[in-house]
Amino acid sequence: MSPPVAPPGWSRWLVPPAALAVHLSIGQAYAWSVFKPPLESALGLSGTQSALPFQLGIVMLGLSAAFGGTLVERRGPRWAMTAALICFSSGFLLSALGAATEQYWLIVFGYGFVGGIGLGIGYISPVSTLIKWFPDRPGMATGIAIMGFGGGALIASPWSAQMLESFGGDHTGIALAFLVHGLTYAVFMLLGVLLVRVPRPAPATAGAPAAALTGPQVSARDALRTPQFWLLWLVLCTNVTAGIGILEKAAPMITDFFADTSAPVSVTAAAGFVALLSAANMAGRIGWSSTSDLIGRKNIYRLYLGVGALMYALIAMFGDSSKPLFVLCALVILSFYGGGFATVPAYLKDLFGTYQVGAIHGRLLTAWSTAGVLGPLIVNWVADRQEEAGRHGSSLYGLSFMIMIGLLVAGFVANELVRPVHPRHHVSRPHETKEAADERQEQHESA
Repeated sequence: MSPPVAPPGWSRWLVPPAALAVHLSIGQAYAWSVFKPPLESALGLSGTQSALPFQLGIVMLGLSAAFGGTLVERRGPRWAMTAALICFSSGFLLSALGAATEQYWLIVFGYGFVGGIGLGIGYISPVSTLIKWFPDRPGMATGIAIMGFGGGALIASPWSAQMLESFGGDHTGIALAFLVHGLTYAVFMLLGVLLVRVPRPAPATAGAPAAALTGPQVSARDALRTPQFWLLWLVLCTNVTAGIGILEKAAPMITDFFADTSAPVSVTAAAGFVALLSAANMAGRIGWSSTSDLIGRKNIYRLYLGVGALMYALIAMFGDSSKPLFVLCALVILSFYGGGFATVPAYLKDLFGTYQVGAIHGRLLTAWSTAGVLGPLIVNWVADRQEEAGRHGSSLYGLSFMIMIGLLVAGFVANELVRPVHPRHHVSRPHETKEAADERQEQHESA
């Protein structure tokens, strides 16, 4: 499947909606916490066990993005979006079968493994294309698309809760909800497949030329040999771990925090909290990434990591005494979480150029895989241990929040150490075609 080239006069503003169609669909992953309580009740699972499909999905997201990044660059966004559609929808259908037959391993395999591959390929499918269409505003462009991934739960959370209420919270109702998800998202993602285009070699629009390989350019292979790549890996990993720790357990977490107060949080209100977090996640992706075009990537990550640590400290100390404070701090953390995802492609473009930025971005997302395990593991494991020790309420989370603060501080230090890439890593012939460069590199390695 060759990349569809935009015809003369094609508006670059049609590309972000294509990306949104895919990202809004795969962003359902952020609404997984709505399924946790019914799965735990219907199948007799612990909090740690019910997090497995989500954790594996994020692991596979990073791994498939890393291994598929170069393939996506070579075959284009339409191929990638098609592959994402097949895997993501199939994951839901397998999960529906697993829930119907009460085989939890099939839910883990379907949603986590198969669906996770769809997450990874779908996530990176439009990134390099958008940067090429919008070389003048890369932060805003990637923010628009990646905003959809953050906003997916804004739709999926109340929708899933309503389906579970209508179908029932037993294994049959869960299976029907998974089935409806899989079929609906397949149709919606197909819109993105049909709409996406890549820019023509010549300038595509007046005032917005197609991205040329100007300035420092670094190949994906050489990027892994730079300290800048691994510092950004640590920055992304710590920021994601801090955000995903709240997001994955959002509904039960706010319920636990105020369970012993005079105004406990209902199931409906907890689902609404998940939707609010999704809105903050989505707003942060477009708002903070656009701001990074004005103040710079390093400065915006200083905000994400430094203020994020402060927000965690406020929740740990005062969160159980004030619902508005708890919600506000969580919303800020999730806006930074989303902003970090949307800003990192532009950060990579600043450091490594546009030459193979999609492939580099895919490799960097292994940090997300690591964070997808660390965040839920820290929060769920600590909560389970505290519960076994007889604690309850907000005391279930105090230790895990302190760990998150430490991780954010480590990420802040890593961001301070980022410097421009040394010229020895630059591609010597940046204006040659990517295929020619890949062939030249393969010949050099075989020699």
